[in-house]
Amino acid sequence: MGKRLVPVILDGYKPLREIVFESMRDAILSGILEPGERLMEIQLAEEMGVSRTPVREAIRKLELENFVVMIPRKGAYVAGVSLKDVADVFEIRSALEGLAAGLAAERITEDELEQMEQALFYRASEGEMDLEQIVKSDTDFHALVYRASRNERLVQILENLREQIQRFRSTSLAVPGRNKLAIEEHRMIVEALRNHDTEEAQSLAMAHIVTAENVMFETLRKNDTDKVDQ
Repeated sequence: MGKRLVPVILDGYKPLREIVFESMRDAILSGILEPGERLMEIQLAEEMGVSRTPVREAIRKLELENFVVMIPRKGAYVAGVSLKDVADVFEIRSALEGLAAGLAAERITEDELEQMEQALFYRASEGEMDLEQIVKSDTDFHALVYRASRNERLVQILENLREQIQRFRSTSLAVPGRNKLAIEEHRMIVEALRNHDTEEAQSLAMAHIVTAENVMFETLRKNDTDKVDQ
């Protein structure tokens, strides 16, 4: 494992262990730390300019959130993503996002609709956006829909799923052409929200998630095939 992480920047509002955890989680989400890669505490600590203790604590927390697996007598490894993982998360996400969109169609405000449309316009006009910016824009759009549902418990549940969703979102949006299609799907959802069409908004939101799931499946299958061919 070469040197790829950067020294952490201390934040007076966050404990060091949280900063290290976020840095390692982001490295996994972005693919810097790859599935199946062993996590060496000493090397990670050196790269981030910290002691082994916050690294060890971060690895334990990453294990709890299913980003890391511990193998007895071998150590910690970045967790892979299986087809079952994808199916489980997207099954839950499809139902919850459909519910959120349906409620938002009833309760969304003009200001929120304007925010969504401005976000979509910016995303569509910025042809040079990198993957990190695209993922952030996509995440922000879905967060707007969640908030417009006016159901705080539902928002909380979706936020708890966010990190697992984020890992899949980064993978699917990296596929050529997926970002452009996602923008069109979002536009259709916004139109249904503007028309306060509950059934259409719910249907489009669920279809959007199913499409993202299919992209993930194809990407995982292709990666598995490529590994076999090598």
